[in-house]
Amino acid sequence: MGGKSPRPVERAFPIVVVGHVDHGKSTLVGRILHDTDSLPTGRLEQLRTASANRGLELEFSFLLDSLQVERDQGITVDSAQIWFRTQARRYVIIDAPGHTEFLRNMVTGAAVAQGAVLVVDAAQGVSEQTRRHGYLLGILGVRQVIVAVNKIDLIGHDEARFNAVADEARDYLRGIGIEAAVIIPLSAKHGDNIQGPSAKTPWYHGPALLPALDAFHARASVADAPLRLPVQDVYRLGDRRVVVGRIEAGSVAVGQMLRFTPGGAMARVAALEHWRGPMQTSAQAGESVALSFDREVFVERGHIAGPELSGAAESYLATVRLFWLDAEPLVEDETVTLRYGTAQHLVTVEAIEAVIDVEALTTAPGQRIARNAVGRARLRARRPMALDLFSTSPRTGRGVLVRNHRVVGGFVVEALPDAAANLTRVDAPVTPAERSRANGHRGGVLWLTGLSGAGKSTLGTRAVRQLTSLGWQAQLLDGDNLRQGLNRDLGFSEADRSENVRRTAEVAKLLAESGFVVLVALISPLAAQRALAREIIGEDFREVFVAADLATCVARDPKGLYARKLPGFTGVSAPYEAPVLPDLRLDTASLSAEAATQQLLEAAQAAFVGQ
Repeated sequence: MGGKSPRPVERAFPIVVVGHVDHGKSTLVGRILHDTDSLPTGRLEQLRTASANRGLELEFSFLLDSLQVERDQGITVDSAQIWFRTQARRYVIIDAPGHTEFLRNMVTGAAVAQGAVLVVDAAQGVSEQTRRHGYLLGILGVRQVIVAVNKIDLIGHDEARFNAVADEARDYLRGIGIEAAVIIPLSAKHGDNIQGPSAKTPWYHGPALLPALDAFHARASVADAPLRLPVQDVYRLGDRRVVVGRIEAGSVAVGQMLRFTPGGAMARVAALEHWRGPMQTSAQAGESVALSFDREVFVERGHIAGPELSGAAESYLATVRLFWLDAEPLVEDETVTLRYGTAQHLVTVEAIEAVIDVEALTTAPGQRIARNAVGRARLRARRPMALDLFSTSPRTGRGVLVRNHRVVGGFVVEALPDAAANLTRVDAPVTPAERSRANGHRGGVLWLTGLSGAGKSTLGTRAVRQLTSLGWQAQLLDGDNLRQGLNRDLGFSEADRSENVRRTAEVAKLLAESGFVVLVALISPLAAQRALAREIIGEDFREVFVAADLATCVARDPKGLYARKLPGFTGVSAPYEAPVLPDLRLDTASLSAEAATQQLLEAAQAAFVGQ
């Protein structure tokens, strides 16, 4: 007899509560939990005891300020998630700190919120920090905002004072493109206008706080958006490479063609791998997945998988709106680290286009963005980035800036250059057929891969010399030479090695299209890197495995690299994935240099002459 289908999990509606450090935000959250019967059993009595021990009345803020250091300082120092339920739905409050020092945590919380409560002290009114929090809500796309004018009891429930604060808050929010859903006079401490109307404010005729929250509209599900899957890592599972990550938007299914940015590599999903539970054929936003594909595809951490025709943009340049948190200002020409999703890039501040005064809502030119200020800057990366506009894909259009290993700012992507609109393909004045007739051979690439010391450079040099003596157009691209010029900015991390391969492949492709037979001597240790080179170059790519074993290479050690015991050295402390089915295998441990070179020349003849 079949069991009942499990009830679907109810998704909580996320809201953020923000406000100045002294305006009563924590007390308001505590009151909401109390009034919705969301406190764990016994917690109210603990609260009464904790308040009495400090000579206080019932202090709801203690519900959140659970750390002794927070109670001592009177400051909420980190964001926390708190659940409660009204008659209409379930909520999660992302309680964001109000103190300037902890503004970065508020940003983290607000970034996923669908609505916000902006807490303002009735006596103090709209402070600088209130304006800053409101401005950040606007930047982060939070458009549903309730203004809670708190501590109305401390001003004797004065209607005129409330109206003055309400007008100030309303006008400021309108100036940044936010229309306050409602502005409510309330007392978090005494519960006025939290669940229902308070007799102490007979002049107020709007909704109480909880009914106003229930009037917020849920955004369209991110599962309905185009797929965005930032790659967290790539693993080897038997003979398959498995891409893992968390789906930020959209969905993915077996058989779907995906495009990875940057690079544009494409592959079809062969399976959603699983280690326990039933096998899945699809997954959606919020789920972590492990995908295998129908072909080898170059993918690394930080790439973003998307649909074939509507993936993330690829760009070296991005215009961002950013909020700066460090004591030292951000200045033009400075290099910082950009982090978004699972990606990390070094970027240079090419220009600070504007500095924005969040108090007066004015924009002015400038060369620096000071602490707690907002600005617009143009950032240039050393390697292509996969980015989305925040306006179209909030989850993959935002990130943080890092300086000296510390988060010092947050950003949203405002604009990306339309590179395609500024580029026009220029066809070569000489066709490949014409070059082939003139040279007696087609252009193409012999890609020599193998361990350091296997003989790649030796064979490449000998082959190019002999091909040239036969009248061929031939060129050698040697890894060490490239790292002294074109690729001198790259290190030896897996990401930098992959970029080394990509650049080399692009140069080899240009030379091959010009009619040259190109011999590339490059370790290119990973199969996916060589698959990327094959994808870039196309049908005239030939993989040549220079297959000397490690012992032979160590014994030769022509560059003295093995003796130096370098960290991350291929074949020793870093992996080398030998080609499984290369186009040519040259065992230089047993073949003489002359014999191996001859086989290489014969391979060139067979590949690039005739047909």
